[in-house]
Amino acid sequence: MPKSLKAVYRNGAFILQSAYELPEGTEVDLFIQSPQVLSPPISDKQTKQQLLKSLVERMQQNPIPLNAPRFTREMLHERR
Repeated sequence: MPKSLKAVYRNGAFILQSAYELPEGTEVDLFIQSPQVLSPPISDKQTKQQLLKSLVERMQQNPIPLNAPRFTREMLHERR
């Protein structure tokens, strides 16, 4: 019966997120589910400039409030 396990790829190895006992030498199949959706690269220079201009305009229209909380290094990194 198939079993779904979560793992993170780190330094060339898959690190399980929860303990699971497997006999040494057990063969497994990995199905990668990327947390990110990557757009294809934009090769047209004019399209790229328009996209970047639009992005900057949206950032300027939605500035970070002056009273926004400051994040510490520990808050920005996952703890396990």
